[in-house]
Amino acid sequence: MKTALVLNGPNLNLLGIREPQVYGSQTLADVERLCADACAAHGLKLDFRQSNHEGVLVDWIQEAGRGQKDGSVAGVVLNAGAYTHTSVALHDAIKGAGVTLIELHISNVHAREAFRHHSYISPAARAVMAGFGVQGYSLAIAGLAGF
Repeated sequence: MKTALVLNGPNLNLLGIREPQVYGSQTLADVERLCADACAAHGLKLDFRQSNHEGVLVDWIQEAGRGQKDGSVAGVVLNAGAYTHTSVALHDAIKGAGVTLIELHISNVHAREAFRHHSYISPAARAVMAGFGVQGYSLAIAGLAGF
């Protein structure tokens, strides 16, 4: 059984507390349960992680690339948080690892501040999911299962 790796970047540990009018009231633990259910429905195992540190996310993406090559990883769902708009390192890790990756945003970043309209992740991602709230995670996992 292949694994879906769901990676969450900075401040996502504050879901349910941080700007609930933007991100909703569900916690990261709630999102993990939602992802577990979605993975089970698609015959995938879930590996769910969060870090506030860019280098840790880079390491995990590289690890996923190795796992995809050996057939153990289906791909990555990445909510890079603010690193979406700043991290060339994440872009390079995705391209370098050759991993199938779906970029995910809980909010519609294009309806928010101008600085959120640019993504360094999008050019390296297989697909982009934005604005569906935390249900976007389930949709992204379904997408991974279908690739």
